[in-house]
This record gives sequence, structure tokens and C-alpha cells, in this order.
Amino acid sequence: MTANPIHLELRDHLQQLEAELQVQKLWSATAPDPKALESTIPFMFDTLKIHEWLQWVYIPRLHAVIDANGVLPHQSHVFPLAEHEWEKRTDFDKRHLLRLINRIDATLNGCAMTPDTPPEEKH
Repeated sequence: MTANPIHLELRDHLQQLEAELQVQKLWSATAPDPKALESTIPFMFDTLKIHEWLQWVYIPRLHAVIDANGVLPHQSHVFPLAEHEWEKRTDFDKRHLLRLINRIDATLNGCAMTPDTPPEEKH
């Protein structure tokens, strides 16, 4: 079976994001409390910081979809949230992290792996 080019590109971006989170010391060896992962708020904003959500939710979920050769998310808009959350942070270099997150958003938003809107839903 030939690997899907979008999946390969996305896996590469995710690996780079993981490595950069480690370089910036935003990667933790300790998982958050399981209750924190039960949040139903988008990005688990009420229980996790954005870098924690990236590490413990976003990256693993996207890897799971890729591993299953599954359908990727319809849209990704993580960049605006990360940019906002890190706006005033000066304790790490966020530039490369934001570039990587933007690439992931662009890959997901521009890929042909997301289903088209059914004709009856188009206006």
C-alpha cells in the first residue's frame, strides 16, 4: 500500500512540532490529570494550556488518523488560538512553533482528504 502524500506531509509537520515543543521546553513527561482530558470545551481551553493540548490531544489524534489512513479533519484553525495564547509569552521562542502550526492548518485546510460538502448543503 502506498502512503498518502498528505498523510506523509502531515506526519512530518507533526514530528517537527513535537520536536520544537521539546526544544522550547513545552513538552512534559507527565500526563495531565485524566479529568482534564474529559473537557468538552474546544481545545480543552478550560483545563489545558495550548501546548498541553497539542501534546496530549492534537498530535496523538492526528497521528491516529494517519495510522488508520483515515479521513482528516474538515478544518483546522489552531494557529489563531496559539498566536493569541502565546501573544504575551516571552519565556520561549514561539516563532517557529507558530510557523509549524500554521503549516499544519494549511495542510489540513487545503488537502483533498476532507469530504466535500454534499450538493444539498451548498448555497
